[in-house]
Amino acid sequence: MVLKSTSVATPEQRKAEWYLIDASGLVLGRLASQIAKILRGKHKTCFTPNIDCGDYVVVINADKIVLTGKKLENKTYYRHTGFIGGIKEITAEKVIETHPERVLYKAVERMITRGKLGRAQMTKLRIFAGAEHAHEAQNPKVLDIASMNPKNTRSAS
Repeated sequence: MVLKSTSVATPEQRKAEWYLIDASGLVLGRLASQIAKILRGKHKTCFTPNIDCGDYVVVINADKIVLTGKKLENKTYYRHTGFIGGIKEITAEKVIETHPERVLYKAVERMITRGKLGRAQMTKLRIFAGAEHAHEAQNPKVLDIASMNPKNTRSAS
C-alpha cells in the first residue's frame, strides 16, 4: 500500500512575484476571477490552501472596465450606516464614475476566502484608475488577460 502525502509550500517556493494587468476593455467578473486566482496562489504548483503563497497584482486603467448586459444600471451595492433604516444603495454606474477601483476591489474581495488569510491576500492587490502606477521599481511582469480567452474582452458600449 502506497501512502500519498500532501506537500506544503516551503518559504523558498513562496517567493512572491509582481504582475501588471491592464484592465482596458476587460469584463469585470472574468478579470476578478483571474486576479483572485493569482492572489491566492492557485496558479502555482506549490499551492497550499492554508498558506499565503500568492503573488502581488497591480491593475491599471480600472476606469475602463466593462460590465456586460444591463449590469451598469441594474447592479447595486449596499451598505449600512449602523442606524435603524440606514441601508444605502448605489448603482455600479455611479461607483465607476466616482471611484472606479472600488468595483473591481469588491468583485475580487468577494472571491477571496473570508478570514485572516483572505485579508492578508487582499493587501497584495493594488488598483489604479489611470495608466500610471507607483510600482515600477518592482518590475512587474505584464499579464495579458485579454489574450487568454476572447470572452474576456468586450467593446465599450
